[in-house]
Amino acid sequence: MAGGGFTGEGTAKRAHLYEHKITGYFVFACIVAALGGSLFGYDLGVSGGVTSMDDFLKEFFPKVYRRKQMHLQETDYCKYDNQILTLFTSSLYFAGLISTFAASHVTRSKGRRASIIVGSISFFFGAVLNAAAVNISMLIIGRIFLGIGIGFGNQAVPLYLSEMAPAKNRGTFNQLFQVTTCLGILIANLINYGTDKIHPWGWRLSLGLAAVPATLMFVGGLFLPETPNSLVEQGRLEEGRKVLEKVRGTTNVDAEFEDLIDASNAARAVKNPFRNLLKKKNRPQLVIGALGIPAFQQLTGNNSILFYAPVIFQSLGFGSGAALYSSVITSVALLVAAFISMAFVDKFGRRAFFLEAGFEMICAMVAVAITLALKFGQGEELPKGIGIFLVVVIFMYVLAYGRSWGPLGWLVPSELFPLETRSAGQSIVVCVNLLFTALIAQCFLVSLCHLRYGIFLLFAGLIFIMSSFIYFLLPETKQIPIEEIHLLWKEHWFWKNIVRDEEDESNGKPGTQA
Repeated sequence: MAGGGFTGEGTAKRAHLYEHKITGYFVFACIVAALGGSLFGYDLGVSGGVTSMDDFLKEFFPKVYRRKQMHLQETDYCKYDNQILTLFTSSLYFAGLISTFAASHVTRSKGRRASIIVGSISFFFGAVLNAAAVNISMLIIGRIFLGIGIGFGNQAVPLYLSEMAPAKNRGTFNQLFQVTTCLGILIANLINYGTDKIHPWGWRLSLGLAAVPATLMFVGGLFLPETPNSLVEQGRLEEGRKVLEKVRGTTNVDAEFEDLIDASNAARAVKNPFRNLLKKKNRPQLVIGALGIPAFQQLTGNNSILFYAPVIFQSLGFGSGAALYSSVITSVALLVAAFISMAFVDKFGRRAFFLEAGFEMICAMVAVAITLALKFGQGEELPKGIGIFLVVVIFMYVLAYGRSWGPLGWLVPSELFPLETRSAGQSIVVCVNLLFTALIAQCFLVSLCHLRYGIFLLFAGLIFIMSSFIYFLLPETKQIPIEEIHLLWKEHWFWKNIVRDEEDESNGKPGTQA
């Protein structure tokens, strides 16, 4: 049975009968839905810039501002260590990880489109509150609304894109989420550069402009079709078939529609999708999709390398514009990498991108660690040649991350779960991702202060571990229909014994399967 059941494979393997054309209606739906990534990207880009603006610091964090101006005699590793400021940034992620469980219920019962609209409304209110903030309480409440918006958006958008896309192009269209995220980061960095010159309220403009992508997402969401998978899951079969025919550009959708019905029947039998995730038949999805990949995505060290870029650019003589140059270069690298991944991920596969880019990222981290160990710290200025070398290494690292763990960290989990646990599974994906984002944001600066260049060696070791995790445990999912992914586990060298154990138990004890 497609979607997670364990009945005869003959009724499930209908992929060769699927037909589709890329229609304008389908492309419009994917682009509008993918705007959810711009919310996430804009906040990632704007928050770092705003928290470094003097006008913002003077109003809300005067102690941090005075410390910044005093030029305390600290090592270059420790001068940015301040837990209060990082807690302000992390509060959004903690709000997002909690809200994603509410998003799971909305996504499953009301549809993916409903969660997208709710997320845009919450993000809009958060942007308005932050722009109008007169005290830290207003800032924090605004950050909470932003976090709720991101929790709902990140929960629903990857699912929407994966369900709407035909199997042969699922990787390409799912990565629109990463493209809009990168665009959001780039636009936010450019806006910060302009508003930093507007005194004393430029930071309000930066934060308030977050309402623009939220508005676009809300208005677009009103015209979005619901995914056929969700409509069938809600029992709206006739409507689901009409949407499927429209997005596939053909009336010959019998095979795919039958798979959706089979998956929906399995989903209706599950009363508690979160508990169902703990069953052996869903163990691969839980370990790889819900826990492993979203956690590892943040443990790549991408945040650390992006943080350190401004310091390196300053050493090259860019002066006050160093933060802009570094942010724009890294943002462009992420965007270029996202387009590379979009173009080739359905041709070369997910595993190839994970493993090839992982090797490059390990080399880059080791190179940065060795260079900083030899040439950096205690106020030393990097020689220009060394600085140029590090800029190239950082660009190559970001390019590798941006075509592998960046986009695939959202794509792969969204396509692994069967329909009956898909919304619950994606909630855990977002929760784990935001939890580790918050922890890294909260702990990185203090870790950098104590571990110094060793933190980059730590990240290199973690990337080796996560690459091994992918090599041994993740089967290739390219061009496989989303409702037939579960069949891969029954053929995998490791997972087949686990999922078949439960199948045997279910066959021997009728009625035990939820």
